Amino acid sequence: MKVYSNAGGIAQTNSYLVADEKAKVAVLFDAPDHTVAPLLDEAVKQGWEIIGLWLTHGHFDHMADHLLVTERFPNAKVLVHKLDELKIEKPNSQFPLPFKIAPRSADGYLEDGEKLSIGSLAVEVIHTPGHASGHVVYYFPAEKIVIGGDLIIMGAVGRTDLPDSSYKTLQASIRRVMKLPKETTLLPGHGDPSTLADELRTNEYVREAVEAGE
Repeated sequence: MKVYSNAGGIAQTNSYLVADEKAKVAVLFDAPDHTVAPLLDEAVKQGWEIIGLWLTHGHFDHMADHLLVTERFPNAKVLVHKLDELKIEKPNSQFPLPFKIAPRSADGYLEDGEKLSIGSLAVEVIHTPGHASGHVVYYFPAEKIVIGGDLIIMGAVGRTDLPDSSYKTLQASIRRVMKLPKETTLLPGHGDPSTLADELRTNEYVREAVEAGE
């Protein structure tokens, strides 16, 4: 397994390129504006075929560069949870933006508990609403890595003041993810990587969510 990341765009959002080097296939997780080109270049350099753009959710800063991905890798399937498809179909309706984002439909829908693969890498989809109704995280059980989107970010959590947000629902999603092994590495949608153990120890919102379920 090889993981590359790049952060950028107006919201300083992370994008991750995850590859099975032996199989020479890779998936891009989220596509922030003005951010994915170096990752696509790396895939070309390594001789990897990008087979998917798998979104954690449909907010503009996680999908704005989708067209760049699929233009360079036409076989890349864009996956999103059904509850967030409207966001990618109408990406310019979410927030006032200084640029236009091309609308698109999903190539496929993600389901809670779904098993995906990147070559030999096993990936589990966990539906984690709260920040967005269709938010998901991607868990690599063998590697103990979770690509967490905006569930837990930068010692905080995703905002819940949006129309389809709910703080109580977010807390329930956090409790579910915190049942994963505590040594699991968290690759968040914004900010630096950490572990679930670190978040439980230092993130007051995570502790509050866990304690609220006791």
